[in-house]
Amino acid sequence: MLQLHDESQLQHLNAKLSTMEPQQILAWAAATFAGLYQETAFGPSGNVLSDMIGAQAISVPVIFIDTLHHFDETLDLARRSQQRYNFQLHVFKPEGCESREDFVLHHGDQLWSRDDEVYDYVVKVEPARRAYGLLGARAVITGRRRSQNGARSALPIVEVESTGLVKINPLATWSFQQVWSYLRANEVPYNPLLDQGYKSIGDYHSTRPVKDGEDERAGRWAGSDKSECGLHKDYFAMRAAFLARTKQQQQQQQQQQQQPAALPMSAQVA
Repeated sequence: MLQLHDESQLQHLNAKLSTMEPQQILAWAAATFAGLYQETAFGPSGNVLSDMIGAQAISVPVIFIDTLHHFDETLDLARRSQQRYNFQLHVFKPEGCESREDFVLHHGDQLWSRDDEVYDYVVKVEPARRAYGLLGARAVITGRRRSQNGARSALPIVEVESTGLVKINPLATWSFQQVWSYLRANEVPYNPLLDQGYKSIGDYHSTRPVKDGEDERAGRWAGSDKSECGLHKDYFAMRAAFLARTKQQQQQQQQQQQQPAALPMSAQVA
């Protein structure tokens, strides 16, 4: 397996890969990395990559993080894609939860609006790390692209996380139009929400259609400065923030429990 020891080696590799087509990058990744997986939420770019992988008869299992808050159309597309390309599909959900009802019982209603950092950790970061550990993932293929802007505007083709996980972004240099053209030309299964103005599709509660002239991911977390769900942020920072918030919440609950209950008005008058 390729060992990426230093930044200069990584830069040299990215310069070489930048001259290749996505299909060539995928073939290189499959030949280079043990424990290689595609990680996708079945967005347009992920669907393109599934088709490219299938066309080359490369065996790459798929990790899907089911946040329990996806659109029904997304869950249906996951089933259709698996049937079309016959990949091994590994689905991971928030720990201890199998349904939205379970999630509310564990975390309360609308956690995303009460604490979006905790929500991101619970529904994306923790399940992903659990998936990598249980499956022995050493490298994952993602559908991220520079044209999605935000934190992705300088996205390399290959990057190494602080955890050591390698992420490969074969479509880093592609535009949304290139993705859309490929989908249509190759009759790739895609989310019908794309036909309703959506371009980047996440959880139902934080995704809306994109207006004319807006960036591709403008429909995600509209009205905030947020651009990533946490899955592609620094894991150790996300985990530390989650543990700090959890500890603070526990302390607040303990303080509330220790406060003496107020006497009823009748007792105060007497």
